[in-house]
Amino acid sequence: MQRGRFITFEGGEGAGKSTQAKALALRLEGAGIATLVTREPGGTALGEDIRALILKDRPQDPVTELLLFAAARAEHMTGVIRPALDDGTWVISDRFIDSTRVYQGKLYGLERDFIGQLERYTVGADLPDLTLILDLPASEGLHRAASRGTLSRYDAERIETHETLRQGFLEIAEAEPGRCILIDGHLPVASVEAAVWQAVSDRLLSMVL
Repeated sequence: MQRGRFITFEGGEGAGKSTQAKALALRLEGAGIATLVTREPGGTALGEDIRALILKDRPQDPVTELLLFAAARAEHMTGVIRPALDDGTWVISDRFIDSTRVYQGKLYGLERDFIGQLERYTVGADLPDLTLILDLPASEGLHRAASRGTLSRYDAERIETHETLRQGFLEIAEAEPGRCILIDGHLPVASVEAAVWQAVSDRLLSMVL
């Protein structure tokens, strides 16, 4: 059995990651590919508990937050992602390692080597085959997030903070073009969906269909 492919969606708040992850899953399933949609932090019972804790209160030390994310990711990889990939299922995750690199690394200033060591223990060789980074101005993303209802503590950060996060994702896209594709999240939803499908078709589907 051919191992499944691992796709992640990244980007700032309100960029449309959840919407596009679900739309991509429908397209893949329509092409006869078994697909699982998940999210970080979360994806397991323990991971969802950690997610609720993280979104409720900010730890006093950013290292605490990083370790909570790492714990949720370890459970996610062992309990959900690796078994699905081994079964030939394609996995789509709403956020993954790049969010940690940007939020805890670029924003909170934790050392890249420290974050990288945790990645080696939690993710190992199972890096995403493709990462789709949805980019749009921070002000637009916050407007979309506000329209969903109650803002999380991440959504409620100052606009300058969200611009820093956006820049972090752009830097990752530039540094890792073999894994990452940057998509204009300011386009209409249908246009973003088409761009996502084109990227997946070009990078991954040509190898299996």
